[in-house]
Amino acid sequence: MSSLSRELVFLILQFLDEEKFKETVHKLEQESGFYFNMKYFEEQVQSGEWDEVERYLSGFTKVDDNRYSMKIFFEIRKQKYLEALDKQDRARAVEILVKDLKVFSSFNEELYKEITQLLTLDNFRENEQLSKYGDTKSARNIMLLELKKLIEANPLFREKLTFPTLKASRLRTLINQSLNWQHQLCKNPRPNPDIKTLFVDHTCQPPNGTRAAPPPNNPLVGGLPKGGAFPSLGTHSPFQPAAPPSATSLAGWMANSNTPAPHPAVAPGSATLAGPPNPGPLLKRPRTPPINATAMDYQSADSEHLLKRSRPVMQTVDEVNYAGSSLPQSSDDLPKMLARTLNQGSCVMSMDFHPVQQTILLVGTNVGEIGIWEVGSKERLTQRAFKVWDISVCSMPMQAALVKDPVVAVNRTMWSPDGTLLGVAFSKHIVHLYSYHLGGDLRPHREIDAHIGSVNDIAFSHPNKQLSIITCGDDKTIKVWDASTGHKQYTFEGHDAAVYSVCPHHKENIQFIFSTAVDGKIKAWLYDHLGSRVDYDAPGHWCTTMAYSADGTRLFSCGTSKEGESFLVEWNESEGAIKRAYSGFRKRSSNVVQFDTTKNRFLAAGDEFLIKFWDMDNASVLTSTDAEGGLPASPRLRFNKEGSLLAVTTNDNGIKILCNSDGLRLLRTFESRAFEGGKLFIDASVTSKTTGVTQPVAVSAPSGPIVGALPPAGSIAATNGVDSNQALEAKPRVVDETNERGKNWKLTEINDHGQCRTIRLPDTLPASKVSRLIYTNSGVAILALASNAVHKLWKWQRNERNMSGKASASIAPQLWQPSSGILMTNDISETNPEEAVPCIALSKNDSYVMSASGGKISLFNMMTFKVMTTFMPPPPAATFLAFHPQDNNIIAIGMEDSTIQIYNVQVDEVKSKLKGHSKKISGLAFSNALNVLVSSGADSQVIVWSIDGWEKRRTKAIQIPAGRGSPSATGDTKVQFHNDHIRLLVVHETQLAIYDASKLERVRQWVPRDPFTSTLSAATYSCDSQLVYAGFSDGSVGVMDGESLLPRCRVAPSAYISQGIGSANIYPLVIAVHPSESLQFALGLSDGSVQVLEPLETEGKWGTGPSSDNGAVVSTPSSSAVGNQNSEQAAR
Repeated sequence: MSSLSRELVFLILQFLDEEKFKETVHKLEQESGFYFNMKYFEEQVQSGEWDEVERYLSGFTKVDDNRYSMKIFFEIRKQKYLEALDKQDRARAVEILVKDLKVFSSFNEELYKEITQLLTLDNFRENEQLSKYGDTKSARNIMLLELKKLIEANPLFREKLTFPTLKASRLRTLINQSLNWQHQLCKNPRPNPDIKTLFVDHTCQPPNGTRAAPPPNNPLVGGLPKGGAFPSLGTHSPFQPAAPPSATSLAGWMANSNTPAPHPAVAPGSATLAGPPNPGPLLKRPRTPPINATAMDYQSADSEHLLKRSRPVMQTVDEVNYAGSSLPQSSDDLPKMLARTLNQGSCVMSMDFHPVQQTILLVGTNVGEIGIWEVGSKERLTQRAFKVWDISVCSMPMQAALVKDPVVAVNRTMWSPDGTLLGVAFSKHIVHLYSYHLGGDLRPHREIDAHIGSVNDIAFSHPNKQLSIITCGDDKTIKVWDASTGHKQYTFEGHDAAVYSVCPHHKENIQFIFSTAVDGKIKAWLYDHLGSRVDYDAPGHWCTTMAYSADGTRLFSCGTSKEGESFLVEWNESEGAIKRAYSGFRKRSSNVVQFDTTKNRFLAAGDEFLIKFWDMDNASVLTSTDAEGGLPASPRLRFNKEGSLLAVTTNDNGIKILCNSDGLRLLRTFESRAFEGGKLFIDASVTSKTTGVTQPVAVSAPSGPIVGALPPAGSIAATNGVDSNQALEAKPRVVDETNERGKNWKLTEINDHGQCRTIRLPDTLPASKVSRLIYTNSGVAILALASNAVHKLWKWQRNERNMSGKASASIAPQLWQPSSGILMTNDISETNPEEAVPCIALSKNDSYVMSASGGKISLFNMMTFKVMTTFMPPPPAATFLAFHPQDNNIIAIGMEDSTIQIYNVQVDEVKSKLKGHSKKISGLAFSNALNVLVSSGADSQVIVWSIDGWEKRRTKAIQIPAGRGSPSATGDTKVQFHNDHIRLLVVHETQLAIYDASKLERVRQWVPRDPFTSTLSAATYSCDSQLVYAGFSDGSVGVMDGESLLPRCRVAPSAYISQGIGSANIYPLVIAVHPSESLQFALGLSDGSVQVLEPLETEGKWGTGPSSDNGAVVSTPSSSAVGNQNSEQAAR
């Protein structure tokens, strides 16, 4: 084959790849033998597609070509053979031995015999050379490394491992050039020729010929614009330079404002809106613009037309030089100097500077709060918690969603162009519009039930010279609302996935909207009802945001793929192709990278615990800053209008304000003015308190109840008010003693932040209910499992303020992630994690965590977050995990079908299956002293099992107190052993009880009574068993004496929940205790946050004991106690 023919094959391969003909691409690679696609080969090996692996290889080499080829085929077939043995599929193993491996016997007979002998072993790992063979996945990866070395060394693959460097869409460019030349040879060349085929040479028909010109309303061609009526935005067509861009292209519908539409566009209810320009036809085969692609002139025949853009015959497709790009770009103009640090108190999700008052910053958080800061004076002017203003405007799906899960986060906050209004998009259905007045006064303006599910983005625009707000959401739609009345003007449908962001803009007098979806699709819409005008794929094919430069001339997008690869690119919007791709991102990002533009010169993005800056005309990173530390892995950021200030989120729920020299002067100018204004505002607030006038910081609901007053999703029904004394009469021996000892005992009440030490752990990941919570055995970290199956790990650093490096309520930890940026996520295939019962257990050395969220049980490496193995696929699903106290290879697994499986991890075998409960298992605890396993279930049963033979010893149904439900009432029951491994704490929604596990007899019982009027949601022993920490469904926390169960202290929700968000909707779902600090505990809350609490250092205790002679024994935590906590210590 000639060299030109060979090059043509490469051009075809590029074309097929761009058009997504994946199977055809690899078939041509294999048949031609010109290019060995290593990435494709790796994918097939890792997925175990052995037939395809050998078929693909056969295009480049055969088994007996050379020693490298022989070794390649041998390694592949040996791995296939070992996997069959590992699956105990001996018939398949024999088949592989005879058909595939027999060929190698003539070269090395002894090796073949040794391979054959593996059939005689129960486990081929008994062979010394294979003793280190791990699981299938790791074995394939190890083999792949060896194969790559062999392929690279094999001379038959020389010059076949690298694809030649080609400009994007080179074949299309050559076709365009050919058409261009053919058109120049026409005797009567016409402008905008209608080319519909490549099968014959192009010729233009004469004006008086038999072929009539296409009508002006032909949707494939569009109207013929008047020459010179408008500026040309698209000058890259293969034809006459005199003609402006056709209305059939993206450039056309943005440029040709006077072009008549092919069909009348009538918007019901919107007769006053301006008529739309001529829309272009839909691209029937959307192309993915390659990175670093130049403009593409020719489209496939599937599109039924050619883009008719004007370009001189000899004009190249070089990048456009924008005005001002030759000016020197200095990083000194960038705001990199730390000027202010603000403490928001919860994770910041969105920020926006006021368009007029350059030091006013709007903030939205993951708990539904919005706040307005004067960054000059570091004063928070106002703060609002999420409330439904008018329940009557809420749809039933929204009300149901709020009742099921009260967690509501802010997805986006934004000022209107003049700063008189601000919009807030929430994670559930609603958009709030506030009117803003001087001094931070916010007044509710409009409440819109905008989308089903999350409202992901908002933006303001003026499509009809009146202010509108644009929203998008999980329901795959974009909607336009009148900002004054709240009435819906347009609904745009066409995305196949949730719409992630919107970017409205205008060219001349043409208004349009770009939208992006979570499947990576980018669409563009005019304000009409004719559907989207373009359909492109964003690089990364996942979450992407778009933004124009301040002067509106340059379009950028930034996004992250599901694999964590980030892309920041500039678009040639006339061509729908990528003009420039910016480099400098880390390989894997755990979150979607955020970006912003400023001064028509710079781009900034948060990545790798840094803020990175780019010159718009240079693909390489210009400079970066860590803002003096404390940034999350992917910080959010926002410039003010002038680009002199930059707001950046921190990992401790704060905001850092960076500035340049202009910004520093601005802050100093506004500082004194803001201070005086703030002082007047505070004085007015004080006055209003004394006069009884509503304070400015209180949001008044226009009408209807507040959703915050609804009961929390999944909470236990409140007690019916029956006196606790009556409830305990059924067991007078237990109750009288505790009542008598507590007669003169005064409960300590903690009602505000100043009465204890508390810290909300920083969290930049999406908020989701905390289902399980556990301290590491070393006490230096806390691990949470959220209801969305994602684990979060917080680590405290050893420093001058924290010499021990252990968890503390006085110092913020870091939300830790490995360098790979991956998240530790449970298997959720074919399950809904929100409805599953999660479970978790930690190894004694903190190296591994075992976890499940309704799917397979996963074993994670705590350092790398990688999955080591998975096992026990549902059904039934695992609901509780506990490590055997003497053997970490033995795990007790409580199941959804009420059984308990004793599983040996090392041999992947269920040793015993225990049956005795009638509902799912909700608790397991081992006792070293008694050599037993105690189980509890949703049937309110407690069962003792012997570890020796796993036989059932005793069964007890917990007694439901009178007035708390029927005696046969059921509910999740949790168990935990005291440090003596004799006494057993039993936790039920109606009571706390202590049992003697040797006899399974109850010796103490406590039923919630005033001031603990709500049902129990969680409880656990302190590490020394001297205290019991109990959470309640009203948000309060009780500290009980570990012996008598009498309350010592009550911590009100106002003491640890930030001001403005305290309500019955937020309460502890789980409690974890520090393994060596008996006075420290952590709460996993229903709003997705984690709080660590300790008493004041001056107090040194949680309240006072019941009496001096109560018999309490002070002890230090034992190793056995620590071991007992490893299995869901906080899932109480």
